Amino acid sequence: MAWYVVRRLLQMIPVFLGATLLIYALVFLVPGDPISALAGDKPMTPAVEAQLRARYHLDQPFFMQYLLYLKGILTFDFGTAFSGRPVRAELARAFPITIKLAFMALFVEAVFGVVFGLIAGLRKGKLFDSSMLVISLIVIAVPIFVVGFLAQYLLGVKWEIAPVTVGGNASFGALIVPAFVLGSLSFAYVLRLTRNSVAENMSADYVRTATAKGLSRRRVVTVHILRNSMIPVITFLGADLGALMGGAIVTEGIFNIPGVGGTLYQAITRGEPPTVVSFVTVLIVIFLISNLLVDLLYAALDPRIRYA
Repeated sequence: MAWYVVRRLLQMIPVFLGATLLIYALVFLVPGDPISALAGDKPMTPAVEAQLRARYHLDQPFFMQYLLYLKGILTFDFGTAFSGRPVRAELARAFPITIKLAFMALFVEAVFGVVFGLIAGLRKGKLFDSSMLVISLIVIAVPIFVVGFLAQYLLGVKWEIAPVTVGGNASFGALIVPAFVLGSLSFAYVLRLTRNSVAENMSADYVRTATAKGLSRRRVVTVHILRNSMIPVITFLGADLGALMGGAIVTEGIFNIPGVGGTLYQAITRGEPPTVVSFVTVLIVIFLISNLLVDLLYAALDPRIRYA
């Protein structure tokens, strides 16, 4: 197990380098001059412009800028935003909020998606199964910003049972509605994935054997059917954690949540390469770690897998 973890960590190094290089290149190739955008309509003297370019390493070639950025990552120095505030402070402010929101959304889609998908798979072809398929299809078809505005209007404005916006009060209670909105699309996918996997395993030989041995239906469902059906679901959930954090821009914008999405959007519009690349780099690390944890969970779910 330890050697497998070390090998996977070594495999993550070229993935990390390639992903950060690609993101840095894309930000570097964005049209426009960030220093000119920082100055706005006011004229900037050549001395001040040269000082700012040297401060943000914009006077260096592309690869030199990238190497300096990697050096800063190794020393946990993510540079300085154009506002003068360290990017590390922006990370420390925004990421806890988005991580909380993403894990709440992941909990919503995992619990409700697995429970409803399990019941639908066990009752394949019946009314509940058909209803869940129709509901999940509607959720998939409706854009997430429509779901967000609808939930904001009904729950916040009309019925007044939830805050309209979150703002600086990013408590668990204030993030419940945004978490349901953010996890709604993935909930539909988890439901359908669990339903199909359960329905397929219902006719497997090991299920018929367990039933023939006289095991109770509860044990057959929980130990044999559900456990084996969770393998593709766990794969999806592990990959979806990074997607939830990166895709929270719309949800955070609707509910005015000062998380990664809002900060990243503002940094992109202002053309701040240090902030954009630093935020995306942390998202890449979270995505790689979540996929490593998913691979390790396979051994607990599938007894045929053993990591030597």
